[in-house]
Parts: sequence; structure tokens; C-alpha cells
Amino acid sequence: MIPADAKRKLTEIAGNAFLDRPEDMRLYEYDGGVDKALPEIVLFPETAAQIAAILRVALDHRIPLLGRGAGTGLSGGAIPCRGGIVVSFARMNRILEIDLDNERAVVEPGVVNLDLTLAVQGRKYFFAPDPSSQRACTIGGNVAENAGGPHTLAYGVTTNHVLGLEAVLPDGAIVHTGGMGQDHPGLDLTGLLTGSEGTMALITKVTVRLMRQPEAVKTILAIYDTVDDCANTVSEITARAITPAAVEMLDGVMLRMVEEATHAGYPMDAAAVLLIELEGLQEAVEEQVEQVRDACAACHAREFRIARHAQERELLWKGRKNAFGAIGRVSPFYYVQDGVVPRTQIAPTLRAIGGIGSRCGLTISNIFHAGDGNMHPIILFDARKPGDLKKAQRAGEDILDHCISVGGSITGEHGIGMEKVELMRHLYSEESLEMMRRLKSLFDPDGMLNPGKLLPTGKGCTEIRQLPLVNEKTML
Repeated sequence: MIPADAKRKLTEIAGNAFLDRPEDMRLYEYDGGVDKALPEIVLFPETAAQIAAILRVALDHRIPLLGRGAGTGLSGGAIPCRGGIVVSFARMNRILEIDLDNERAVVEPGVVNLDLTLAVQGRKYFFAPDPSSQRACTIGGNVAENAGGPHTLAYGVTTNHVLGLEAVLPDGAIVHTGGMGQDHPGLDLTGLLTGSEGTMALITKVTVRLMRQPEAVKTILAIYDTVDDCANTVSEITARAITPAAVEMLDGVMLRMVEEATHAGYPMDAAAVLLIELEGLQEAVEEQVEQVRDACAACHAREFRIARHAQERELLWKGRKNAFGAIGRVSPFYYVQDGVVPRTQIAPTLRAIGGIGSRCGLTISNIFHAGDGNMHPIILFDARKPGDLKKAQRAGEDILDHCISVGGSITGEHGIGMEKVELMRHLYSEESLEMMRRLKSLFDPDGMLNPGKLLPTGKGCTEIRQLPLVNEKTML
């Protein structure tokens, strides 16, 4: 419970921009995952100085606190599992500087990802990280989770495009890391804070790299009668020393849901498809198209389509980007997972996922960034059936354990959050986890920032999760 004196100070600092009514708190108890927990107050600061003052009050009264962007995350990173304060960045949404001569921009954390690209695309630039939620997700959230997207294969994840940060530490100190330059001496604090899921500092300003639009773009749809042939094509393309901008895979269950919703041109009778995008100089792209055609043919693709114009290309990507919405027409509840496997393990992992679904009695569809082995199995369930959510979560854990067993990881872009926090023990030794805890404690010795996330505490779930976190519903 936040003391009355602390609450008065907090609301004054926020300029009375706050929410504390129970019905308003319900809007901040969830993100895009399946866990839930209520905050006690939501504050809407507009400056780093306000955030610093809020953090000092929180520290004085030992009040848990976390930052929140758009709430589109899928691992519970923005859920206040210990109650306390949510700091919303909704009002810190300005693009502060665009410097195209040096291919840089400076933004506040509440800037929507796509809005930055829209601000510069008229001059043939773009911001490369492109999560599927890019129309809603914020750059601050992308930094916190080290978000990826379909074009990660060529351009990398968020950390590859963050050059500097302004951050507020738990004691209210405002620090700056990196900057407009390419490399800065000293420890890489920018890289350390990117992906730390708000457990070390609150990011209040981000310096990012902008990219020039490629001269030529070709989008290809390769169609297969077997999932294995489709999955094996990914390794075949890599073996031919080709690095597409994107290689996305949809299995038959998923592509049928997508096609019924978007009419993007995906074949309803296929077992799987690859959506491949090539970018670069015109001559190089034309040559790569033929190399990719050969690779697909070698893996028994039954059809190889090249988008004939920009509208057709945009329609194919619309199908991919709107896939999660398409699922809602078939199942009102679903659970999205996020694991990584080596490219050569994609086909065996898809078979393993199918087996897990059969054992659990659940339908699992697959849509994922095949180029870098970032799997996104989508587990359909019915929260109205007692125990069905727990079955979906158990299936998710089994899938991630399989990813680890074949040399992969438990996340490629969604983060650990509270969803996978105990699975960190399956991935890292206790010595490695203790090293991470000690590093976090240098920034946040009182464990005040986003507690219960990223690192296991060694306590049981009932001790960690003091508020009811999971019920038989999901807001997806």
C-alpha cells in the first residue's frame, strides 16, 4: 500500500497527471501476454526530471516501480507483479531531433516505432527494427525488450540500432550513455541497458541509427507441400551465402487463418510457405532472386511467386503483420511463445511442437522469423475451460525446453519478463545467474525497479507473485 504522504508527493510531481481509480487500474494490469496484476497508481510524467523525482520518492518509501510503453509486450514485462507504481511514457512521445546527414535521430521513449519511419520515409530513410506490433509499440519498449522483427536477419535487433541513451537510475540520478558517434570509449552501458527490461534504469531518451531505403526490393512467396521441405529451404539459402532481408515461415494452420482474414494471396491448400524479401542494388537483387529460386526448387517448392508490384508486396506483408489479429477469428484465446533454435533444427523443432500439441490436446500454429531460427508457436486454447490456460502454459514450457535442448534459447525478441523468469535456470548455470544478479544490484540495490522480472529470485512463485497474476483469461 502506498502511504498517503508518498502518494501526495507523487501526484504533485506528475502535475496531477495520474490514475488511481480501481476501474482505471484494470487497463494497466496486463500486456500482450497472459499474466495479470494490478498497480496502485499510474503516473504520466513528461520529463526526465519528473521521473527522477518520482524515483526518489519511490526509493524513500520502498515502493516497487516499473516503466510502461504501449503494453504490447508478450512476456509480462510491463505487468506490476508487486503492485506499486506504473510510470507511463505515453506523454513522452516526441521526436526530438532528426539528423539525416549523419543518419541519426533522438526520440523520447513513448514514440511509436512506425512513426519514426513515417517521419523520414519521404527522404528515403527508415528505422530498421520492425516488430509485428510496430504500429503500436514504442521505441522505449523496444529498447527494454531488445525487440526484433521480420527484418532482423539482415538488420539485427534493436540493440544494433541504439547508439545512446538518457536514463534515470533508481536513486534519481540522470545518466547518459553513448551518443551520436559510432563508438564511444569505456564500458558499453548502452548495450547493457538495452534488453535489461527496465530492471536497471528507466530510459528517457534514445539516440538511434536511421537506414537509407534500398534501391530495389523483391518480395517472394515460396509454396510447399511439406513443412520439412519449407524449413529445409532456410538452411539451403544460407548455404548458398545469400542473406535475405527477411525470411518468414507460416505453416498450413496459420496461413489458412491469415488468408481467410486478409485475402493476401496465400494458398489455402499448402502445407507451409516462405515469405522472402531481398533488398539492395538492382543488379544484385535480380541475381539473388535467381539464386533463391534455385534454392527453393532444390527443396521441392511447388511454386515460386514474385510480387509484381508494390501493392502485391504490401498485401503479402499485411497478411504477415496482421496474423495475430487473424487468429481471433478462429480462437478467442491464444498464447504466443518465442524461442530460438539453430536454422538446421527448424524442421525437427516443428515436428516436436506438433507432438507437444498432440500430447496436450491443443492446436498449435506456427509463424516465425525462419531466417534466424526465431520460432513463434501460437498455442490456441479456451480460457472458459478450467485448466486450459495451464495446459497452454505447460505446452509453452515444453517447447522452450526443447529449444534449449537443441542449442537454442528461450527468447529471441519478446524478452523474459515474468513469463519465463524461472526458465532462466534451464538456460544458465546458477553461477551465471548470480553474476547477473550482482550486476543488476549495482544499479538497483533495493530491487525496486520492475521486480520479479528477468532474473529468478530463488523463491517460489507464491512468494514472488504477491498479487493474483494469472486467471483463466487473456486480453489477446
